[in-house]
Amino acid sequence: MVNSSQSVSARRAKAISLIQTGKVHSQTDLVTLLKKSGHQVTQATASRDLELIGAVRTRNKAGESTYQISESDDAALARSTPLPAKLILSVDHSANLAVVHTPPGAAQFLASSLDHAGLTGVIGSIAGDDTIILVTKKATGGAHLAKELLAYANSAEKRK
Repeated sequence: MVNSSQSVSARRAKAISLIQTGKVHSQTDLVTLLKKSGHQVTQATASRDLELIGAVRTRNKAGESTYQISESDDAALARSTPLPAKLILSVDHSANLAVVHTPPGAAQFLASSLDHAGLTGVIGSIAGDDTIILVTKKATGGAHLAKELLAYANSAEKRK
């Protein structure tokens, strides 16, 4: 079973990339293109996604009306998929690696959020079902990253 949060995140990321191509002239176009990409959506869902990612209709150089995103694409994605701190169950580290444990099925969603969060010094992530490995640039960066992720998860828990 696909995690619904994961599919929402993936759908919105795909919508952003489709808008970047300049081929999205209407909500109907977005629905059609998303369906071709494997995301079954209604026009109402596409409309909400367009609003959430900050897409607006503008005229291109040819005078055609197309959707554009006025802010950076990373900012649009981050706004559409905020970092879900409650998914961080535990964090461990070794050398330049941080290992994050999540509830079953949540690792890919959290990894995508972490990838788009712009964490300083992180090269990338690998996600399984309930575990994420984050790789840092520094040979000893895993400990600092683990501490940063735990502090974020704990501060989010305290805000509740």
